[in-house]
Amino acid sequence: MLTSIHNLMRPPPGMGFDFSQPAGEPALAPPDGVSWRVFANPVSLFIGGAAAVLLELAEPSVRSGVWDHSDFQRDPGKRLKRTGFAAMMTVYGPRSATEKLIARVVRMHGHVEGSTPDGLAYRANDPRLLDWVHATATFGFTEAYHRYVRPFSANEQDAAFLEALPSARLYGATGAPASRAEWETLLATTAPRLEGSEILADFVRIMSGAAILPAPMRWLQQLLMRAAVQMTPEPVRSLPQLRGRGLRRGEATLVRMLARAAMLQPMKEAPPAQAARRLAAQGAPEN
Repeated sequence: MLTSIHNLMRPPPGMGFDFSQPAGEPALAPPDGVSWRVFANPVSLFIGGAAAVLLELAEPSVRSGVWDHSDFQRDPGKRLKRTGFAAMMTVYGPRSATEKLIARVVRMHGHVEGSTPDGLAYRANDPRLLDWVHATATFGFTEAYHRYVRPFSANEQDAAFLEALPSARLYGATGAPASRAEWETLLATTAPRLEGSEILADFVRIMSGAAILPAPMRWLQQLLMRAAVQMTPEPVRSLPQLRGRGLRRGEATLVRMLARAAMLQPMKEAPPAQAARRLAAQGAPEN
């Protein structure tokens, strides 16, 4: 069961990458930081990533950019693997390769623009939208680990936002929050623009039923989606498309058991293990 979830951490076809090379090259995130712990847990990553997308799809401009310019509806599994690989690179990848990857994504996003159904123009590289996307991702991954794996102290939560800043700035999110308090402020100022839509309902349906995990594990996929809804902050959690879709009685305990069990089954060739070997190579510089 957990092996199926661990497989989500593998790069998608055609994007294989050896995180163990080049020997000694540091990553954007410090190896002794919070991010290296957070991104090593596939259960909380699935939950946190889904919660982040729920928040993103509640913002009209981000929603149109994501839904109109991606292949998520056609192949959600492939899309999730590509996005997950990019996230792994920002935490574990050698800095030079990560910077090249981000620069390539920024160039691609330069062609993504359009208008929302209400006629509001948007462009993917708008710093305001990038700030929201990167803030929701940092919140989602960190909060999922905090709730379902091990509680973080206030200082650790702040550290997670600080550690995300180097990659956020490379993407163009120049105003991404640097602390949990700054995230709360951004959420409060963005809340009046957040809204429900059929796309939000479609995302929940796709993530609950698509062939992301093997068919016998579809119940687990649905459970993790309910955990994502449960941790999504207001006002999004109470939107009509999400109301009543959170965890049922007793399920939070089950999710915690699964998330903690995932830590007992490490993958020797997963990005965290490969990156640790890279930094442990003789002569590795301090980050």
